[in-house]
Amino acid sequence: MTGTLMVGVSGVRGIVDRDLTPEVVTRWAAAFGTWVREAGRPSVIVGRDSRKSGPRFTAAVIAGLGGAGCRVIDVGLAPTPTIQLAVLHHGAGGGIAITASHNPIEWNALKFIGPDGIFLDGANSARVLDLAAREGRGTGEGGRVEKDPGAIERHLAGVLALPIVRVERIRARKFTVALDAVRGAGGPIMGTLLERLGCSVTGINLETDGDFPRAPEPVPEHLGDLGALVRRSGADLGIAVDPDVDRLAIVDEGGTPIGEDYTLGFAVRAVLGKGDGGRGKGATVVCNLSTSLVVDDAAREYGADVVRTPVGEAHVARKMEELGAPIGGEGNGGVIYPALHAGRDAPVAAALVLELLAGSGRRVSEQVAAAPRYTIVKAKVPRGAELGPVYAALKQRFPDARADEQDGLRLGWRDRWLHVRPSNTEPIIRLIAEAPAPELARQLVEEGRRLCAVS
Repeated sequence: MTGTLMVGVSGVRGIVDRDLTPEVVTRWAAAFGTWVREAGRPSVIVGRDSRKSGPRFTAAVIAGLGGAGCRVIDVGLAPTPTIQLAVLHHGAGGGIAITASHNPIEWNALKFIGPDGIFLDGANSARVLDLAAREGRGTGEGGRVEKDPGAIERHLAGVLALPIVRVERIRARKFTVALDAVRGAGGPIMGTLLERLGCSVTGINLETDGDFPRAPEPVPEHLGDLGALVRRSGADLGIAVDPDVDRLAIVDEGGTPIGEDYTLGFAVRAVLGKGDGGRGKGATVVCNLSTSLVVDDAAREYGADVVRTPVGEAHVARKMEELGAPIGGEGNGGVIYPALHAGRDAPVAAALVLELLAGSGRRVSEQVAAAPRYTIVKAKVPRGAELGPVYAALKQRFPDARADEQDGLRLGWRDRWLHVRPSNTEPIIRLIAEAPAPELARQLVEEGRRLCAVS
């Protein structure tokens, strides 16, 4: 990390025109293009979310890839999962999604996608980092650029063709859905999907101009306006997505946000509870270490096991691939359903949620009430130079907990947990706790915060 420029396993992100400039973008795109050419498949899919810097950075990416001699296929303004699917559709050597996902409006990023549609990790990520460190720059010469205007329509068709999504049954329910797309890339695709599923849609922030009216992460504290819209319109539920449309959060019929972890819990029930695509007993659900116990409860209901990975879509996707998991994802509202592709996908999540509601006949609040309820509390503190002493102090403070050090430190008990880890996307330490009662979760977070301060 240099200043705000953060280099992670799957890409690079930073504050626009401070550390992430067109020149930096071109250099990283050229490095990725060189990696693609080394692999012998010199075509790259490029797409972006609605952030204001997106067009400038698209030009910079195309210059870098062109300088590396790559063929560029530009899908334009599109969700990240649409870009991942386009990589697979075209048999491309990789893809670059120009998006900072849930980060604040002043950020942008490049996410690097491999030929399998999964974000780079491991040796491939290290190779791109090494190439970028050589200060090579694309010239904008060589290669060619073509447009792909059909990527979003293919994505929609793929979701609606999934056997598990019983379209006619969903249409028969005639759901009213309130939609908040935070003026990111999600308004068109989410609105169209819901309408094709027979829903009456009422929306806010459906424009794709990048003028985010609120903090873009779809967590409960940011969804007050959506909750008010649900109440005004009498909607059956509210749906919120983040700017690049890989996360989805739900608001119940009373206008109350239920927490983004429930999205994956609902998806698990939709998949494991069906003969089409679900395997029930003996199946494996994969999620990350910061995902709620509501997912464990959903999996347990159908006799499935839960395997946890470090935070990050690529980690979850790779483990799902390894174990043949039929469903998985992350507790931030990111659902991965490999029957379509191995990436977080809000349109898929929306279809699975509606499938569950249509099949069960329950309202959102009734789905939540039918299982144990937990409270998640999250906090952030500035990142220090060394976290080892923090982890040691936490293990000493909680000797009865199960310690998992795949990604920071997760301390787990039967009905609660605390996860302390450095963020992959911001220069902070994240503290997340879950417990059956709010005060218990807050106590865990505060103890973690205290030990971060004194270590």
